[in-house]
Amino acid sequence: MVVVMSPEATDEDVAAVVARVEGVGGEAFVSKGVVRTIIGLVGDIESFHHLNLRTLRGVADVHRISDPYKLVSRQHHPERSTVWVGDAARRVPIGPDTFTFIAGPCAVETPQQTLEAAQMAQSAGATLLRGGAYKPRTSPYAFQGLGVKGLEILTDVREATGLPIVTEVVDARDVPVVAEHADMLQIGTRNMANFGLLQAAGESGKPVLLKRGMTATIEEWLMAAEYIAQRGNLDVVLCERGIRTFEPATRNTLDISAVPVVQATSHLPIIVDPSHAAGRKDLVVPLSRAAIAVGADGVIVDVHPRPEAALCDGPQALLGTELRELAQAVRQLPPAVGRVDASTRAHIA
Repeated sequence: MVVVMSPEATDEDVAAVVARVEGVGGEAFVSKGVVRTIIGLVGDIESFHHLNLRTLRGVADVHRISDPYKLVSRQHHPERSTVWVGDAARRVPIGPDTFTFIAGPCAVETPQQTLEAAQMAQSAGATLLRGGAYKPRTSPYAFQGLGVKGLEILTDVREATGLPIVTEVVDARDVPVVAEHADMLQIGTRNMANFGLLQAAGESGKPVLLKRGMTATIEEWLMAAEYIAQRGNLDVVLCERGIRTFEPATRNTLDISAVPVVQATSHLPIIVDPSHAAGRKDLVVPLSRAAIAVGADGVIVDVHPRPEAALCDGPQALLGTELRELAQAVRQLPPAVGRVDASTRAHIA
């Protein structure tokens, strides 16, 4: 069961609902989004029915949700959500009616490399900068990222370009320091089921980009998002990045059907990562076109000024002709499916 608070509800109104639920032995998890607050209830449903929660000040509605993911379901939130990323100086939307282009280096290597990649991304039309300071790798001997030094480089590049930062966090203990520097926290495919990390990200106060686990079903993915929402954060964006199948021609198989399935089931925005799905730069533009056509809320891609020297995922990083083709696609195709460039709705102080 969930309680939907009205936009005018005060903190005292929320506290009154929580107190009444806890008074009958239940638990109440408060989750705040941009325009509304949702309270998820755990406990005896029948006892909750006798509380007459609809009569409390500030309560807009009460829903009994059959989906296992209560807070991210469209059952209580029929309109799809928009998540805003960035600070007061620049806020970029991800959600329905817009198309958001996110780009940058897979890994932060040096200040110059990161700045060059950011400028390439911005010139191609990107409004958010991706870049990994912490890199979870299959091999323990592969480049693991620069850590805090990488976060500092990203902060400097944000200052130089104005692009808000999306960067991965791989350990719950690192959430505070990453949240201090980043505008959006990314949870990667290997950590989709790291429930302690999901909860810590939910408590961070920052928007979260949640990638689908490479072997996860859509329901498992949405349940992972529920962990974040239950800890007080409804500003979650889902990212389809390909799943592991029997096909070896690509690194992963991009499940393009996940986009409309998720949009029918959840109010959360969903974007696509064609770079990590394909693992090959020649497929990034075609898969991006497919993502736009199917109705994705954005794409996130790798760019690098010197892919042949990249310390991480060089074969999938765009440069030159491929990047120009992608820039053309994200400029020309979204209007054909009723989308506008996120930069036209961005709030710039």
